Amino acid sequence: MIYAVINMEIQKTNLTVILAITLAALVMTALVSGLLTGYQRIPNSGNLKATVGIGVYSDPACTNPLTSIDWGEVQAGQSYSRTIYIKNNGNIKVQLSMTTGNWTPSTASSYLSVNWNCTNYILDVGKSVGANIALSVASTAVGGSFSFDITIVATESQ
Repeated sequence: MIYAVINMEIQKTNLTVILAITLAALVMTALVSGLLTGYQRIPNSGNLKATVGIGVYSDPACTNPLTSIDWGEVQAGQSYSRTIYIKNNGNIKVQLSMTTGNWTPSTASSYLSVNWNCTNYILDVGKSVGANIALSVASTAVGGSFSFDITIVATESQ
């Protein structure tokens, strides 16, 4: 019986030693895996797509987006002007142009004309420019209300 008790004590000791060695091995594995680090450098390349983007504003600081121009009451034979501010919000320089359309009544374009001082103006990235829009009313114009759209066009500039 003493032999059985001693044998059980040896087995307990062996089991404790095995568990201690296993635990130590796990701890060492965790430490070594944390210390041994591999790196793989991955080069990248590509092309950033150029974006054309402008904003039209009512103030020189370009903080108030312009949504419409009210010319008020105009008279035959007179000219009127408004200053707007255009900012290049894209990432390439642009060339500016302007068109008009959507005239109401459709005959309004025959007695009203719109011009500006920024035709072919080159606008650098992040810069803004004050543009003078001039509305001229023909001396033959008849009374009535009118409306039209102004479209500012920004085209990539070389």
